[in-house]
Amino acid sequence: QVQLVESGGGLVQAGGSLRLACAASGGTFSTYVMGWFRQAPGKEREFAAMIGWSGTVTNYAGSVKGRFSITRDNAKNTVYLQMNSLKPEDTAVYYCAAGRPMTWSTRINDYDYWGQGTQVTVSS
Repeated sequence: QVQLVESGGGLVQAGGSLRLACAASGGTFSTYVMGWFRQAPGKEREFAAMIGWSGTVTNYAGSVKGRFSITRDNAKNTVYLQMNSLKPEDTAVYYCAAGRPMTWSTRINDYDYWGQGTQVTVSS
């Protein structure tokens, strides 16, 4: 069992920045692929970013590439999402997810564990 808890969401103005954190417990964090997904009102949950177990391989959705950065600190069992140049269309609930070592996917059903989500609201 893996438990994931997101934090760092809030209300920011367009152009601002936020850093989300996802603290993991249980399992073997360093072996898991970690992802961030988001769900805007009236929209399906969508992929935002993912990072491999070593922290050196990453993948981003086109909508966030160049603005968001995913990192992980295996010693702290934590994955981060640094969000810069935020836009109103980034407003969503952001979810942290963990997949077993062979996971390398943008599909939500390929991830095994999920956090409760944290709200990010970007005003204009």
